[in-house]
Formats: sequence, structure tokens, C-alpha cells
Amino acid sequence: MGMGANSYGKDGIRLVTVARLPDRHEVRELTVDVRLEGDFARVYTAGDNSPVLPTDTMRTTVYALAHDHPLGDIERFGATLAERFLTAAPAASLARIRLVEHPWVRVEAGGRGHPHAFSRSSGERWTATVAATRSGLRVGAGLEGLVLLKTTGSGFAGFLKDRYTVLEETDDRLLATEVSATWRYASAEADFPACRRKARRALVEAFADHDSRSLQHTLWAMGQAVLRDCGQVERVSLSLPNRHHFPVDLSPFGQTNDDEVFVAVDRPYGVIEGAVERPAGTGA
Repeated sequence: MGMGANSYGKDGIRLVTVARLPDRHEVRELTVDVRLEGDFARVYTAGDNSPVLPTDTMRTTVYALAHDHPLGDIERFGATLAERFLTAAPAASLARIRLVEHPWVRVEAGGRGHPHAFSRSSGERWTATVAATRSGLRVGAGLEGLVLLKTTGSGFAGFLKDRYTVLEETDDRLLATEVSATWRYASAEADFPACRRKARRALVEAFADHDSRSLQHTLWAMGQAVLRDCGQVERVSLSLPNRHHFPVDLSPFGQTNDDEVFVAVDRPYGVIEGAVERPAGTGA
């Protein structure tokens, strides 16, 4: 018998940085996960730890490099980490870094942004993944926790029915979701900040403007919009939970509910997932 695929690393490395500029401070908060893959079989089979870079060293490396490399876009910081871990661990053939940014927003005071006070923004988070091998980098990015809702412009009808189907068809419903999106760059030299802005705007506008026949139908429109507006992206994957809102039956109270009063149901919920990608061999 032999050792199969394996990896090891450190998860949940919390990092907060403060850039103390002359006129203001800037705060960034990240959670970083690290994984190494490579020639580590003898660590498992023979108890030989000589190839192992300790996971605690991964933790301290994140802090040290954050000091030496002030945070710009998180994709490039991820690349810096991945390349360092390949250098530090000769037995590793792949270093994979996942980063989640938890945004802070500047407090408004006296009609302007306060120079050194912040509040936590909504649950929306930026993400990045970097996979480094001895021959190159693959970079991806995304967002989580983007909650969207529209009160019309969505229906769900013509679906398959069997003896247990009780859901009624509708050509006009309230549609809500919490977007998780990841996209893959064609090049590790992409303009990451610009593409982030374009991708988020494309997702929001496509959701709002699309005449949706289902959440699947809207996923396709949102994915197309990202590829259309971000030429440096070659593939976008979306996970869209259906945050159900059902009209409340007010007839026991002698009232008519004309789609004005709803109950938000968080469990159970449908989940729609899919990827939209450029045809093989096509450029941006």
C-alpha cells in the first residue's frame, strides 16, 4: 500500500494591518488559509518530519510578509505568500493560498470621513485564491455575502411536476439571493482591482435588469455579464441560494395581501450553482 493524495497547512490566520499615513490611517483585515502539497509521503508513513515546514511558521510568515509588503490588492499578497512558501519548503510542489478580506469603512464625522475611526461594513467579503507551482501561478478572486433582492421582474413557471409537487407557478415574484462568486484570471498579471470593481457591478446590474424565468436563468445572465465586462476573466462560478419570501395569508383577518407582506424563510432553501466560461481557445 502507499500514501495517497495529501496536503497540510494552516487555516484561520487572522491579520489586521494599519497604514499610518500623514493625514489618515487605513485598516485592512484578512483571514488567510495556507495549504502545501508535494513529496510528504514519508512524513505520514515513516514519521520523518524533515520535509515539514511547521504550520506555526506559516502563521508567523504571514505576519512578517505583511510588514515587509504593505497590503495592496489581496491577490498580489497571496502570490507573495505562495512564492515564499515554495522557497521555504523544498518538498512542496504546490502552495495554495486563500484570502478573505473583511472590509472596514471609514466613519463619517462632520460631513467627511474620520481619519482614524472605522465601522465594520456589511457581511460582504472579498476573496482571492493563489496556486503557485514551480512553473507558475494561477490566480482567482471573488466575493461572498453579496445580498440582492428585487420585488418584481422574476417568475418561475413551466417546471416539472409530479404527485408530490405543491408549488404554484408564478410569473411575478420577489427574488432574493446571497451571491458567492469566484472567477479565474487568464493571467497572473491582470489588473485585479479594476476587474473586481467591474465584476461586482456586472453581477449587481445583471441581477437587477434581467427578466428572470428562474434563478438558473439569472445565474447565466450574471455570469455572461462578468465575462463581457472583465476581459481578463476566463471563467466565473456562481452559487446562488434562493432566499425564499412567501406572501403571508391574511385572509383570516379579512385582509387582502397583494404581494405586500411576506415572511422570509431561511430554511430549507434552494441552491443554484453553475459556471460560465469562455469557449476554449478564445481570448479576452
